[in-house]
Amino acid sequence: MKKIFIFLTLALASSAAFAQSRQTVRLPDYEFTTVKANPITSVKDQSRSGTCWAFSAIGFFESEAIRIGKITDTLKYPDFSEFFVISHSYAERAEKYVRLDGNLTFGAGSEADDVLHVIRDHGIVPNEAMTGMNYGTPLPVQGELDAVLLSMVSAVVKNPNRKLSTAWKRSIQAVLDEYLGKYPETFVVDGKEYTPASYRDAMKINPDDYVTLTSFTHHPFYTKFAIEVSDNWRWDEAYNVPIDEFMSVLDNAINNGYTVAWGADVSHPGFTRDGLAVNVDTKASSSGSDRERWVGKEDGKPAAFSVVERDATQELRQEEFDNKTLTDDHGMQIFGFAKDQNGKKYYLVKNSWGLTGKYKGIWYATESFVRGQSLDYMIHKDALPKDLKAKLGIK
Repeated sequence: MKKIFIFLTLALASSAAFAQSRQTVRLPDYEFTTVKANPITSVKDQSRSGTCWAFSAIGFFESEAIRIGKITDTLKYPDFSEFFVISHSYAERAEKYVRLDGNLTFGAGSEADDVLHVIRDHGIVPNEAMTGMNYGTPLPVQGELDAVLLSMVSAVVKNPNRKLSTAWKRSIQAVLDEYLGKYPETFVVDGKEYTPASYRDAMKINPDDYVTLTSFTHHPFYTKFAIEVSDNWRWDEAYNVPIDEFMSVLDNAINNGYTVAWGADVSHPGFTRDGLAVNVDTKASSSGSDRERWVGKEDGKPAAFSVVERDATQELRQEEFDNKTLTDDHGMQIFGFAKDQNGKKYYLVKNSWGLTGKYKGIWYATESFVRGQSLDYMIHKDALPKDLKAKLGIK
């Protein structure tokens, strides 16, 4: 999920011009009411890094620790390190890149399942034990790190010595250690010493309890397949279910106190910088401009309420996955429901762009947007209905 870095860059570059146009119009007057909000931790800021997958999945596992541990005091909510995961992921991806002679995407983008691998193999650490900020900026800025690592693995793949040295892996790790910090072997939380593995176990996070669901027709339903996107570099498999079931499982999970780590395409024009995600039908006729539909007319009429949403069918999802207009742009966390003043349903989404937008880092996504723009989501297996678990062979 790396395109979002480009999206953010373009958004920032055009912010001044966009701000000028907004001065002459009124934004639609949405009034959201929270219907169900499961516990989440504070909104983080991935800043100038392509690591939304880590931020969203770590936020998901923080919510899982809260749910499983029945933590009610917000002061005791966990704050896990994203960069412990990111560093391990880079190192393991470098090894696979070399083994495949460079026939693998190498970069910052990845998937939520990547986090699950690291937690299973290495554990979890609190953020204060490994902040990942060792290079002179207050927020993540990883363009240099990405370029350095890519140049290194590209050189190794060329194999100029005709035999790989014993030093290249150590060199990759040394770079990661300098930029992101060394992996802590032990650390203390609330007066007790832990290792990454023992802390994972203390948080009651069992990696075997998590599954990923998707919904496409180029593979049989109720089977597993590796979603064919370049960021799925580990070739992790997801369970394939019909889109109606995909959505009903999500709703049932939220209603029963679960959240999900959500992979979606946010390049769609209905995903705004101001905290809205609407599956707008750009081909539908309109009496005004696209800008008018989104920021309202000068008379203050809430034009966005009249925006026509697409019918997010199974067939349309497949068509857009096949033609590359539905892909793995961004990772976020879905944690609840809301409704607007017209009673329309929205999903509560935690983003990782800091306290940005009208709703301070929270997005409101319509049902059609989630249905149409989802790539997948990770969920605790106990959130699945029994009949679906039986169909999928999940115990």
